[in-house]
Amino acid sequence: MSRDGVEQGGAEGADVIRLAGVRETPLSVDEVYAAVGAPGAGGVAVFVGIVRDTDHARAVSGLSYSAHPTVEQQLRTVMEKVAADHPVLGLAAVHRVGDLRIGDIAVVVAASCPHRAEAFAACRTLIDDLKAQVPIWKHQTFADGGDEWVGAC
Repeated sequence: MSRDGVEQGGAEGADVIRLAGVRETPLSVDEVYAAVGAPGAGGVAVFVGIVRDTDHARAVSGLSYSAHPTVEQQLRTVMEKVAADHPVLGLAAVHRVGDLRIGDIAVVVAASCPHRAEAFAACRTLIDDLKAQVPIWKHQTFADGGDEWVGAC
């Protein structure tokens, strides 16, 4: 971040982190896509994570996400690193917390860049680093009555 508080990144002097949040309400792919729009973008990559009905060959009946109180700052830190390492024009990331059902959207991330290869690379880095570094935990319940916690960090 510059001394005047403006995010630095692919678009010189512009705020490339357009949307960063953790929400209890349903997520919108359209909102995330719209957030990263930029006149110089030749490519936009979007990743949507969905709650699936199985995990490691076990039937999932539901799950709940919870997050550390610093989650949004940690998410922004990850996004700042992506912006520093890739020629992004816009970044967006939102993640759900609370109870989700099979088929619900759990996370949406997007990156816009001058070219498609750059957009794909930035988007992949964003979702991979979010899952590895942002303190969000998943509690899965299984159809067989079992459950497990899966930590993002």
